[in-house]
Amino acid sequence: MARSKAKPELHWISGSPYAWRVMLALEVKQVPYVSRLLESSKGDLKTQDFLRLNPRGQVPVLTHGDYVLTESLAILAYLDRQFPTPPIFGEYAYETAQVWRVISEFLSYLNGPMGRVVTPIYAGKAAEKAEDIQAAMRSVHSELARLEQSLGLAPWLATDGISAADLTLYPSVRSLMRAASKPAALALGLGLLPLRSAYPRLAAWVQEIERIPGYERTYPPHWREAQAA
Repeated sequence: MARSKAKPELHWISGSPYAWRVMLALEVKQVPYVSRLLESSKGDLKTQDFLRLNPRGQVPVLTHGDYVLTESLAILAYLDRQFPTPPIFGEYAYETAQVWRVISEFLSYLNGPMGRVVTPIYAGKAAEKAEDIQAAMRSVHSELARLEQSLGLAPWLATDGISAADLTLYPSVRSLMRAASKPAALALGLGLLPLRSAYPRLAAWVQEIERIPGYERTYPPHWREAQAA
């Protein structure tokens, strides 16, 4: 497929860690794009127009010319080939392998336990699910400790510069931090905050990502509104 001269268009919802990955990648690569912010509460993901783009009714969806792509990691891979500078899947074979190793370990060992913590807290069921949240946090702490150790060797998770591994993990880590700051979560004593005390290297890594030029454009609007309220 020839490279489209049109701007990519990104369909996303506020707070989706999967869409956030793609937005960060677009900013890292300084790719101008058209933002299509949707609201699930208004049924935007169930309209006929959107379901034609993604029959699963999920974000992110990237359109680029006539091409339509779903699934965040697939979109990151597409962007890296279409807009190769800077590379986010590594310049050399061993770097690509490192990026995918970190992503694979996250998906296999950390993403699930994180979901068991974040989802009930956001849903207002922290007290009801307290026992399972505490059990999941044991796995979360184990994996965060591994990340903390790896960040002692380098400022980024997989390569000498920011990569798809960092962009994949950051939104989920940030969402976990937000969930842990909720009053109902504070009562559970999750041992996560302040992050600079629990995991200082991970906290420094979070700050580095938040220094990306254009980062503020990616920050979930409803998080900002909640902070201002």
